[in-house]
Amino acid sequence: MNVLAIGAHFDDVELGCGGALAKHVSKGDEVTVYVATQSGFANHRNLEVRSSAIAQAEGEAAMTTLGVKRLICGTFRTLEIEFVDALNVEILRIIEDQKIELVYTHWIGDIHHDHQAVGRASLHASRHVARLLMYRSNWYHSPIEFHGNYYVDITDTWLKKREAIMAHTSEVSRTGYKWISFFENEAENAGQRIGCRYAEVFQVLKWIE
Repeated sequence: MNVLAIGAHFDDVELGCGGALAKHVSKGDEVTVYVATQSGFANHRNLEVRSSAIAQAEGEAAMTTLGVKRLICGTFRTLEIEFVDALNVEILRIIEDQKIELVYTHWIGDIHHDHQAVGRASLHASRHVARLLMYRSNWYHSPIEFHGNYYVDITDTWLKKREAIMAHTSEVSRTGYKWISFFENEAENAGQRIGCRYAEVFQVLKWIE
């Protein structure tokens, strides 16, 4: 199967579907990851928090951990990405070039502006893809409910997901390692619902057999 995981920033796909991607790799599926932004950003005082070079280096290390060999990096600016045709076309080109059969992307109810834009563009560009799953990659509340209804047992790949998240040293240290505890707790809760130790849960937008 040809699989595409789409993220707005380096770290999103690791947090949202890293365990599932490692599982795809172990099964011999062809996995492509597209990251739309350069992922460097500054705070509200215009002080650099994370450089684009560091973000990409950490992202590449994370992909190596997951076993993903095809990483495509976009050039959009962090916090400035919009639902525009340039983004739609970039995603569509990847889908057609790689003959994608399954897409993982941002949940469009996410309150992060970049996540919303990339999610909407993914839905637009993936309208002819048979299978489309949306993931969550942060912990903030939204007025829209995430309807998690598709589970992937990641018990065997949780440690790879954890290591991939930890590869983002700059972000993990900035959040006080809360990423790890939060997403491990989420994986344990999802696993409990389906009778395994760890799982990732997605919202199905489309699934055609």
